[in-house]
Amino acid sequence: MARMSNKVALVVGGAKGIGLAIAERLSAEGAKVFITSRRGEDAERAAKDIGNDAVGVAADAAAPEDMVEAVEKVRKACGRIDALVLNAGLSEPAQISDITPEHFDRHFDVNVRGMVFGLQAALPAMTEGGSVVLIGSIASSAGYSSYGTYCATKAAVRSYARTWTGELAPRGIRVNVVAPGPTDTDMMAAVAEDTRAAIVAPIPMGRMARPSEVAAAALFLLSDDASYIAGAELCVDGGLRQV
Repeated sequence: MARMSNKVALVVGGAKGIGLAIAERLSAEGAKVFITSRRGEDAERAAKDIGNDAVGVAADAAAPEDMVEAVEKVRKACGRIDALVLNAGLSEPAQISDITPEHFDRHFDVNVRGMVFGLQAALPAMTEGGSVVLIGSIASSAGYSSYGTYCATKAAVRSYARTWTGELAPRGIRVNVVAPGPTDTDMMAAVAEDTRAAIVAPIPMGRMARPSEVAAAALFLLSDDASYIAGAELCVDGGLRQV
């Protein structure tokens, strides 16, 4: 039997990259999948490509009212959420001397505020035994020049997972983090070859992750195969931060 058969999944930020790969895998494993994107046309296009009656929903992850409306659409259609993926995020470089309030707020609004209020919006619809996966990063435990704000937001993601594990365990809801390393998404494909080579050089496995490999980790944590795993961080980084 497919691992997500008869499950309802909401993937926030599911129209591209890692989020899309997760949505595709969940659908292939039997889930009824809803995906959100700030651009409604992107969400609808991705849902059409996924097939299996996937649904695209226009919602800005940084706007709590949008997330409430998105969850309500899922509830009206299916009555519940069994699996929630909070993937929306951004990463823009700025050294400390160049960080502006706008840069800071933009990162924390999407990467942290959106995650907090996205989960808050979804909780009334989540079933006992449900699972939440937060998309973090190995940057949560490292310092990367010019990406201090991004790293700080991902450290917040890891911290919230620990707290929420204790808070939601009485409801049978598990919270875990998938922390990718460099991943070969369309955005990364646009990076110059010499920069790509420098990124890959320290990775023991000698290459970037494929989005499908990150999706496989998320699927595991969302499925009943991980029924006794909570508050964990699963790094998908080819050993970059592990050795």
